[in-house]
Amino acid sequence: MKGEPMTIAAWQFLVAESEPVQRELLAGVLRSAGAQHIQVVADGHAALRAVQSGAQGLAAAIDIVVLDLALDGMDGLELIRRLAEEKCRAGLVVVGAQSSDILFYVETMALAYGVDLLGAIAKPVTAARIEALLALYEPRTDQSTTPAIPSFSFAEVGKGLQAREFDPFFQPKIELETGEVKGLEMFARWRHPQHGVLGPAAFVPVLEANGRIDFLDWSMIEKSVAACRTLHDQGIPIACSVNVDPTTLAHPQFITQIEGCLARHRILPGHLTFEITESAVLQTDPHFLERLLRLRMIGFGLAIDDYGTARSNLQLLASIPFSELKIDPSFVDGASKKRAIGTVLKSYLGLARSLDRWSCAVGVETKQDWDFLQNLGCTYAQGYYIASPMPVEDVPAWLADWRQFF
Repeated sequence: MKGEPMTIAAWQFLVAESEPVQRELLAGVLRSAGAQHIQVVADGHAALRAVQSGAQGLAAAIDIVVLDLALDGMDGLELIRRLAEEKCRAGLVVVGAQSSDILFYVETMALAYGVDLLGAIAKPVTAARIEALLALYEPRTDQSTTPAIPSFSFAEVGKGLQAREFDPFFQPKIELETGEVKGLEMFARWRHPQHGVLGPAAFVPVLEANGRIDFLDWSMIEKSVAACRTLHDQGIPIACSVNVDPTTLAHPQFITQIEGCLARHRILPGHLTFEITESAVLQTDPHFLERLLRLRMIGFGLAIDDYGTARSNLQLLASIPFSELKIDPSFVDGASKKRAIGTVLKSYLGLARSLDRWSCAVGVETKQDWDFLQNLGCTYAQGYYIASPMPVEDVPAWLADWRQFF
Protein backbone atom coordinates (compact mmCIF):
# COMPACT_ATOMS: atom_id res chain seq x y z
CA MET A 1 0.00 0.00 0.00
CA LYS A 2 2.90 2.38 0.48
CA GLY A 3 3.09 2.57 -3.29
CA GLU A 4 -0.47 3.96 -3.44
CA PRO A 5 -0.62 6.81 -0.86
CA MET A 6 -2.88 8.94 -3.06
CA THR A 7 -5.46 6.15 -3.18
CA ILE A 8 -5.67 5.79 0.58
CA ALA A 9 -5.62 9.54 0.97
CA ALA A 10 -8.81 9.80 -1.06
CA TRP A 11 -10.75 7.14 0.88
CA GLN A 12 -13.30 7.96 3.57
CA PHE A 13 -12.66 6.04 6.79
CA LEU A 14 -15.01 5.42 9.71
CA VAL A 15 -13.57 4.24 13.03
CA ALA A 16 -16.10 2.78 15.47
CA GLU A 17 -14.47 2.25 18.89
CA SER A 18 -16.04 2.92 22.29
CA GLU A 19 -12.82 3.32 24.30
CA PRO A 20 -11.36 6.84 23.72
CA VAL A 21 -7.67 5.87 23.88
CA GLN A 22 -8.16 2.91 21.53
CA ARG A 23 -10.22 5.08 19.21
CA GLU A 24 -7.37 7.59 18.86
CA LEU A 25 -4.82 4.79 18.45
CA LEU A 26 -6.80 3.31 15.55
CA ALA A 27 -7.10 6.72 13.91
CA GLY A 28 -3.36 7.22 14.35
CA VAL A 29 -2.57 3.87 12.71
CA LEU A 30 -4.74 4.84 9.74
CA ARG A 31 -3.01 8.21 9.45
CA SER A 32 0.37 6.51 9.42
CA ALA A 33 -0.90 4.37 6.53
CA GLY A 34 -1.77 7.51 4.56
CA ALA A 35 -5.44 8.07 5.44
CA GLN A 36 -6.56 11.71 5.50
CA HIS A 37 -10.34 11.50 5.85
CA ILE A 38 -11.17 9.78 9.14
CA GLN A 39 -14.47 10.02 11.01
CA VAL A 40 -14.62 8.54 14.53
CA VAL A 41 -17.70 7.40 16.48
CA ALA A 42 -18.10 5.92 19.94
CA ASP A 43 -20.90 3.35 19.49
CA GLY A 44 -22.55 1.05 16.99
CA HIS A 45 -25.66 3.16 16.48
CA ALA A 46 -23.57 6.19 15.50
CA ALA A 47 -21.54 4.03 13.12
CA LEU A 48 -24.69 2.78 11.40
CA ARG A 49 -26.05 6.32 11.05
CA ALA A 50 -22.76 7.49 9.50
CA VAL A 51 -22.85 4.72 6.92
CA GLN A 52 -26.52 5.41 6.14
CA SER A 53 -25.86 9.12 5.72
CA GLY A 54 -23.10 8.38 3.23
CA ALA A 55 -25.30 5.96 1.29
CA GLN A 56 -28.10 8.54 1.11
CA GLY A 57 -25.79 11.25 -0.17
CA LEU A 58 -26.16 13.35 3.01
CA ALA A 59 -22.43 13.00 3.73
CA ALA A 60 -19.34 11.56 2.08
CA ALA A 61 -19.80 7.87 1.32
CA ILE A 62 -17.78 5.63 3.64
CA ASP A 63 -15.14 3.50 1.92
CA ILE A 64 -13.66 1.66 4.91
CA VAL A 65 -15.24 0.87 8.29
CA VAL A 66 -12.89 -0.13 11.12
CA LEU A 67 -15.06 -1.49 13.93
CA ASP A 68 -14.36 -2.92 17.35
CA LEU A 69 -16.34 -5.98 18.41
CA ALA A 70 -16.99 -4.57 21.91
CA LEU A 71 -18.93 -1.48 20.81
CA ASP A 72 -21.39 0.18 23.17
CA GLY A 73 -25.08 0.27 22.31
CA MET A 74 -24.86 -2.03 19.30
CA ASP A 75 -21.95 -4.45 19.43
CA GLY A 76 -19.77 -5.35 16.47
CA LEU A 77 -21.65 -8.52 15.55
CA GLU A 78 -24.99 -6.71 15.36
CA LEU A 79 -23.39 -3.84 13.44
CA ILE A 80 -22.04 -6.28 10.85
CA ARG A 81 -25.52 -7.76 10.46
CA ARG A 82 -27.13 -4.32 10.14
CA LEU A 83 -24.55 -3.22 7.59
CA ALA A 84 -25.33 -6.34 5.54
CA GLU A 85 -29.05 -5.50 5.69
CA GLU A 86 -28.22 -2.00 4.45
CA LYS A 87 -26.32 -3.52 1.49
CA CYS A 88 -23.26 -1.63 2.70
CA ARG A 89 -20.52 -1.62 0.07
CA ALA A 90 -17.74 -0.36 2.33
CA GLY A 91 -14.79 -2.58 3.17
CA LEU A 92 -14.89 -3.81 6.78
CA VAL A 93 -11.94 -4.28 9.12
CA VAL A 94 -12.85 -5.91 12.43
CA VAL A 95 -10.63 -5.47 15.50
CA GLY A 96 -11.00 -7.09 18.89
CA ALA A 97 -9.30 -8.38 22.00
CA GLN A 98 -10.72 -11.87 21.45
CA SER A 99 -8.74 -15.02 20.64
CA SER A 100 -7.73 -15.88 17.10
CA ASP A 101 -10.36 -18.64 17.03
CA ILE A 102 -13.16 -16.20 17.86
CA LEU A 103 -11.90 -13.69 15.30
CA PHE A 104 -11.85 -16.43 12.68
CA TYR A 105 -15.50 -17.26 13.39
CA VAL A 106 -16.33 -13.56 13.17
CA GLU A 107 -14.76 -13.53 9.71
CA THR A 108 -16.81 -16.57 8.73
CA MET A 109 -20.02 -14.98 9.98
CA ALA A 110 -19.32 -11.69 8.19
CA LEU A 111 -18.65 -13.48 4.90
CA ALA A 112 -21.89 -15.43 5.32
CA TYR A 113 -23.75 -12.13 5.66
CA GLY A 114 -22.18 -11.02 2.39
CA VAL A 115 -20.34 -7.90 3.52
CA ASP A 116 -16.99 -6.92 2.03
CA LEU A 117 -14.89 -8.15 4.93
CA LEU A 118 -11.21 -7.32 4.53
CA GLY A 119 -10.21 -9.21 7.66
CA ALA A 120 -10.11 -9.33 11.44
CA ILE A 121 -7.16 -8.12 13.55
CA ALA A 122 -6.36 -8.92 17.17
CA LYS A 123 -5.40 -5.94 19.31
CA PRO A 124 -3.00 -4.21 19.43
CA VAL A 125 -3.39 -3.13 15.80
CA THR A 126 -0.22 -2.33 13.87
CA ALA A 127 0.24 -0.19 10.78
CA ALA A 128 1.68 -3.15 8.86
CA ARG A 129 -1.34 -5.33 9.58
CA ILE A 130 -3.87 -2.65 8.72
CA GLU A 131 -2.06 -1.83 5.47
CA ALA A 132 -2.11 -5.52 4.50
CA LEU A 133 -5.90 -5.56 4.86
CA LEU A 134 -6.40 -2.24 3.10
CA ALA A 135 -4.54 -3.72 0.13
CA LEU A 136 -7.50 -6.09 -0.30
CA TYR A 137 -9.99 -3.28 -0.79
CA GLU A 138 -11.30 -2.58 -4.27
CA PRO A 139 -12.92 0.88 -4.42
CA ARG A 140 -16.51 0.96 -5.59
CA THR A 141 -17.25 1.68 -9.22
CA ASP A 142 -20.08 3.73 -10.62
CA GLN A 143 -22.77 1.14 -11.25
CA SER A 144 -24.65 3.54 -13.53
CA THR A 145 -22.00 2.99 -16.22
CA THR A 146 -22.80 -0.73 -16.40
CA PRO A 147 -24.88 -1.35 -19.52
CA ALA A 148 -28.33 -2.76 -18.85
CA ILE A 149 -29.04 -6.31 -19.99
CA PRO A 150 -31.58 -6.28 -22.83
CA SER A 151 -34.91 -7.96 -22.11
CA PHE A 152 -36.27 -10.53 -24.56
CA SER A 153 -39.50 -12.49 -24.88
CA PHE A 154 -39.60 -16.26 -25.15
CA ALA A 155 -40.53 -15.91 -28.82
CA GLU A 156 -37.51 -13.69 -29.50
CA VAL A 157 -35.11 -16.12 -27.84
CA GLY A 158 -36.71 -19.01 -29.71
CA LYS A 159 -36.30 -17.16 -32.99
CA GLY A 160 -32.60 -16.61 -32.20
CA LEU A 161 -32.14 -20.32 -31.51
CA GLN A 162 -33.87 -21.27 -34.75
CA ALA A 163 -31.64 -18.83 -36.62
CA ARG A 164 -28.58 -20.54 -35.06
CA GLU A 165 -27.44 -17.25 -33.52
CA PHE A 166 -26.34 -19.05 -30.35
CA ASP A 167 -22.79 -20.39 -30.17
CA PRO A 168 -20.62 -22.07 -27.56
CA PHE A 169 -17.63 -20.12 -26.26
CA PHE A 170 -14.89 -22.10 -24.50
CA GLN A 171 -12.78 -21.39 -21.42
CA PRO A 172 -9.65 -23.54 -20.88
CA LYS A 173 -9.17 -25.71 -17.83
CA ILE A 174 -5.52 -26.06 -16.78
CA GLU A 175 -3.80 -28.79 -14.76
CA LEU A 176 -2.06 -26.86 -12.00
CA GLU A 177 0.81 -29.31 -11.52
CA THR A 178 1.92 -29.33 -15.16
CA GLY A 179 0.32 -26.25 -16.77
CA GLU A 180 -1.20 -28.49 -19.45
CA VAL A 181 -4.60 -27.66 -20.96
CA LYS A 182 -6.87 -30.52 -19.93
CA GLY A 183 -10.25 -29.38 -21.16
CA LEU A 184 -12.59 -26.64 -22.32
CA GLU A 185 -15.79 -25.57 -20.58
CA MET A 186 -18.62 -24.37 -22.79
CA PHE A 187 -20.40 -21.06 -22.11
CA ALA A 188 -23.49 -20.24 -24.17
CA ARG A 189 -23.41 -16.92 -26.01
CA TRP A 190 -26.00 -15.22 -28.22
CA ARG A 191 -24.56 -13.38 -31.21
CA HIS A 192 -27.46 -10.96 -31.40
CA PRO A 193 -27.76 -9.00 -34.67
CA GLN A 194 -28.41 -5.69 -32.85
CA HIS A 195 -26.99 -6.13 -29.32
CA GLY A 196 -23.78 -8.03 -30.05
CA VAL A 197 -22.56 -10.97 -27.98
CA LEU A 198 -24.86 -11.60 -24.98
CA GLY A 199 -24.31 -13.83 -21.95
CA PRO A 200 -26.76 -16.22 -20.23
CA ALA A 201 -28.43 -13.51 -18.13
CA ALA A 202 -30.11 -12.25 -21.30
CA PHE A 203 -31.78 -15.53 -22.29
CA VAL A 204 -31.59 -18.28 -19.64
CA PRO A 205 -34.24 -16.80 -17.26
CA VAL A 206 -36.92 -16.58 -19.96
CA LEU A 207 -36.20 -20.14 -21.14
CA GLU A 208 -36.39 -21.44 -17.58
CA ALA A 209 -39.60 -19.52 -16.91
CA ASN A 210 -41.19 -21.24 -19.92
CA GLY A 211 -39.82 -24.67 -19.08
CA ARG A 212 -37.77 -24.94 -22.29
CA ILE A 213 -34.16 -24.68 -21.19
CA ASP A 214 -33.74 -27.93 -23.13
CA PHE A 215 -33.91 -25.90 -26.37
CA LEU A 216 -30.67 -24.18 -25.39
CA ASP A 217 -29.09 -27.31 -23.90
CA TRP A 218 -29.46 -29.38 -27.05
CA SER A 219 -28.30 -26.56 -29.30
CA MET A 220 -25.16 -26.11 -27.20
CA ILE A 221 -24.49 -29.84 -26.86
CA GLU A 222 -24.67 -30.34 -30.64
CA LYS A 223 -22.47 -27.33 -31.38
CA SER A 224 -19.99 -28.15 -28.60
CA VAL A 225 -19.50 -31.72 -29.84
CA ALA A 226 -19.08 -30.38 -33.39
CA ALA A 227 -16.48 -27.90 -32.07
CA CYS A 228 -14.72 -30.75 -30.29
CA ARG A 229 -14.49 -32.62 -33.61
CA THR A 230 -13.13 -29.47 -35.30
CA LEU A 231 -10.32 -29.26 -32.76
CA HIS A 232 -9.60 -33.00 -32.97
CA ASP A 233 -9.26 -32.69 -36.75
CA GLN A 234 -6.64 -29.98 -36.16
CA GLY A 235 -4.60 -32.30 -33.97
CA ILE A 236 -5.99 -30.99 -30.68
CA PRO A 237 -7.66 -34.03 -29.03
CA ILE A 238 -9.10 -32.04 -26.16
CA ALA A 239 -12.14 -32.79 -23.99
CA CYS A 240 -15.12 -30.46 -23.61
CA SER A 241 -17.62 -29.96 -20.82
CA VAL A 242 -21.15 -28.64 -21.16
CA ASN A 243 -23.63 -27.37 -18.59
CA VAL A 244 -26.86 -29.36 -18.64
CA ASP A 245 -30.09 -28.71 -16.79
CA PRO A 246 -31.31 -31.77 -14.82
CA THR A 247 -34.65 -31.68 -16.67
CA THR A 248 -32.79 -32.11 -19.95
CA LEU A 249 -30.67 -34.91 -18.57
CA ALA A 250 -33.71 -36.69 -17.11
CA HIS A 251 -35.51 -36.93 -20.48
CA PRO A 252 -36.14 -40.61 -21.35
CA GLN A 253 -34.37 -40.25 -24.72
CA PHE A 254 -31.38 -38.28 -23.42
CA ILE A 255 -28.84 -41.10 -23.56
CA THR A 256 -30.02 -42.26 -26.99
CA GLN A 257 -29.84 -38.72 -28.36
CA ILE A 258 -26.43 -37.95 -26.90
CA GLU A 259 -24.98 -41.21 -28.24
CA GLY A 260 -26.37 -40.30 -31.66
CA CYS A 261 -24.76 -36.85 -31.42
CA LEU A 262 -21.37 -38.38 -30.58
CA ALA A 263 -21.68 -40.86 -33.45
CA ARG A 264 -22.44 -38.09 -35.95
CA HIS A 265 -19.30 -36.20 -34.96
CA ARG A 266 -17.11 -39.24 -34.21
CA ILE A 267 -16.37 -38.24 -30.61
CA LEU A 268 -15.83 -40.74 -27.79
CA PRO A 269 -17.79 -40.36 -24.51
CA GLY A 270 -14.56 -39.78 -22.59
CA HIS A 271 -14.15 -36.46 -24.38
CA LEU A 272 -17.41 -35.04 -22.99
CA THR A 273 -18.25 -34.04 -19.42
CA PHE A 274 -21.66 -32.92 -18.23
CA GLU A 275 -21.68 -30.21 -15.58
CA ILE A 276 -24.64 -30.05 -13.22
CA THR A 277 -25.03 -27.56 -10.39
CA GLU A 278 -24.63 -28.76 -6.83
CA SER A 279 -28.20 -27.82 -5.92
CA ALA A 280 -29.58 -29.85 -8.84
CA VAL A 281 -27.47 -32.98 -8.51
CA LEU A 282 -27.81 -33.53 -4.75
CA GLN A 283 -31.14 -35.31 -4.68
CA THR A 284 -32.37 -38.71 -3.57
CA ASP A 285 -34.48 -39.58 -6.65
CA PRO A 286 -33.26 -43.09 -7.56
CA HIS A 287 -34.24 -42.64 -11.22
CA PHE A 288 -32.03 -39.55 -11.50
CA LEU A 289 -29.15 -41.32 -9.75
CA GLU A 290 -29.56 -44.24 -12.15
CA ARG A 291 -29.31 -41.86 -15.10
CA LEU A 292 -26.07 -40.36 -13.72
CA LEU A 293 -24.65 -43.81 -13.12
CA ARG A 294 -25.46 -44.92 -16.67
CA LEU A 295 -23.68 -41.88 -18.07
CA ARG A 296 -20.59 -42.63 -16.00
CA MET A 297 -20.64 -46.31 -17.03
CA ILE A 298 -20.78 -45.30 -20.71
CA GLY A 299 -17.66 -43.21 -20.13
CA PHE A 300 -18.93 -39.62 -19.85
CA GLY A 301 -17.46 -37.31 -17.23
CA LEU A 302 -19.78 -35.79 -14.64
CA ALA A 303 -18.85 -32.60 -12.77
CA ILE A 304 -20.65 -31.00 -9.84
CA ASP A 305 -20.62 -27.28 -10.64
CA ASP A 306 -20.86 -24.28 -8.28
CA TYR A 307 -19.83 -26.47 -5.34
CA GLY A 308 -20.15 -24.68 -2.02
CA THR A 309 -23.30 -22.70 -2.88
CA ALA A 310 -25.78 -25.27 -1.52
CA ARG A 311 -26.08 -27.09 1.78
CA SER A 312 -24.56 -30.43 0.86
CA ASN A 313 -25.33 -33.66 2.62
CA LEU A 314 -21.90 -35.30 2.58
CA GLN A 315 -23.36 -38.80 2.68
CA LEU A 316 -25.49 -37.99 -0.37
CA LEU A 317 -22.54 -36.33 -2.10
CA ALA A 318 -20.50 -39.50 -1.69
CA SER A 319 -23.28 -41.47 -3.41
CA ILE A 320 -23.23 -39.31 -6.56
CA PRO A 321 -21.08 -40.90 -9.30
CA PHE A 322 -19.32 -37.65 -10.21
CA SER A 323 -15.76 -37.46 -11.49
CA GLU A 324 -14.96 -33.82 -10.75
CA LEU A 325 -15.80 -31.24 -8.09
CA LYS A 326 -15.86 -27.66 -9.41
CA ILE A 327 -15.53 -25.17 -6.58
CA ASP A 328 -17.55 -21.96 -6.85
CA PRO A 329 -15.58 -18.73 -7.53
CA SER A 330 -16.75 -17.22 -4.23
CA PHE A 331 -14.40 -19.67 -2.47
CA VAL A 332 -11.51 -19.19 -4.89
CA ASP A 333 -10.93 -15.54 -5.75
CA GLY A 334 -9.10 -13.92 -2.84
CA ALA A 335 -8.69 -17.17 -0.90
CA SER A 336 -4.95 -16.58 -0.69
CA LYS A 337 -5.56 -13.37 1.30
CA LYS A 338 -8.76 -13.95 3.24
CA ARG A 339 -8.23 -16.59 5.91
CA ALA A 340 -11.86 -17.66 6.29
CA ILE A 341 -12.32 -18.22 2.55
CA GLY A 342 -8.99 -20.03 2.32
CA THR A 343 -9.96 -22.40 5.11
CA VAL A 344 -13.23 -23.32 3.39
CA LEU A 345 -11.41 -23.83 0.09
CA LYS A 346 -8.91 -26.19 1.75
CA SER A 347 -11.76 -28.25 3.20
CA TYR A 348 -13.43 -28.59 -0.21
CA LEU A 349 -10.17 -29.70 -1.82
CA GLY A 350 -9.67 -32.19 0.99
CA LEU A 351 -13.18 -33.54 0.41
CA ALA A 352 -12.45 -34.10 -3.28
CA ARG A 353 -9.23 -35.97 -2.42
CA SER A 354 -10.96 -38.11 0.21
CA LEU A 355 -13.56 -39.15 -2.39
CA ASP A 356 -10.81 -39.76 -4.98
CA ARG A 357 -12.21 -37.12 -7.33
CA TRP A 358 -10.58 -34.36 -9.36
CA SER A 359 -10.99 -30.82 -8.11
CA CYS A 360 -11.31 -27.70 -10.25
CA ALA A 361 -11.13 -24.18 -8.82
CA VAL A 362 -13.29 -21.81 -10.88
CA GLY A 363 -12.76 -18.06 -10.80
CA VAL A 364 -8.95 -17.86 -10.69
CA GLU A 365 -8.38 -14.14 -11.22
CA THR A 366 -4.78 -13.50 -10.11
CA LYS A 367 -1.36 -15.12 -9.96
CA GLN A 368 -1.76 -15.16 -6.16
CA ASP A 369 -4.85 -17.35 -6.55
CA TRP A 370 -2.97 -19.62 -8.96
CA ASP A 371 0.04 -20.03 -6.65
CA PHE A 372 -2.17 -20.60 -3.63
CA LEU A 373 -4.09 -23.38 -5.40
CA GLN A 374 -0.88 -25.03 -6.56
CA ASN A 375 0.36 -25.19 -2.97
CA LEU A 376 -2.95 -26.72 -1.86
CA GLY A 377 -2.76 -29.53 -4.41
CA CYS A 378 -5.83 -28.53 -6.45
CA THR A 379 -6.09 -30.54 -9.69
CA TYR A 380 -7.35 -27.95 -12.17
CA ALA A 381 -7.80 -24.19 -12.40
CA GLN A 382 -10.09 -22.10 -14.55
CA GLY A 383 -10.67 -18.35 -14.71
CA TYR A 384 -9.87 -15.03 -16.32
CA TYR A 385 -6.24 -15.17 -15.14
CA ILE A 386 -5.87 -18.01 -17.63
CA ALA A 387 -8.26 -16.96 -20.38
CA SER A 388 -11.71 -15.56 -21.10
CA PRO A 389 -14.28 -17.74 -22.87
CA MET A 390 -13.54 -17.67 -26.61
CA PRO A 391 -15.02 -18.96 -29.89
CA VAL A 392 -13.69 -22.34 -30.98
CA GLU A 393 -11.81 -20.75 -33.90
CA ASP A 394 -9.67 -18.80 -31.41
CA VAL A 395 -8.66 -21.85 -29.37
CA PRO A 396 -5.72 -23.13 -31.51
CA ALA A 397 -3.90 -19.77 -31.49
CA TRP A 398 -4.51 -19.30 -27.77
CA LEU A 399 -3.27 -22.84 -27.10
CA ALA A 400 -0.09 -22.22 -29.07
CA ASP A 401 0.59 -19.06 -27.05
CA TRP A 402 -0.09 -20.87 -23.77
CA ARG A 403 2.26 -23.73 -24.60
CA GLN A 404 4.99 -21.27 -25.51
CA PHE A 405 4.44 -19.46 -22.20
CA PHE A 406 4.80 -22.67 -20.22
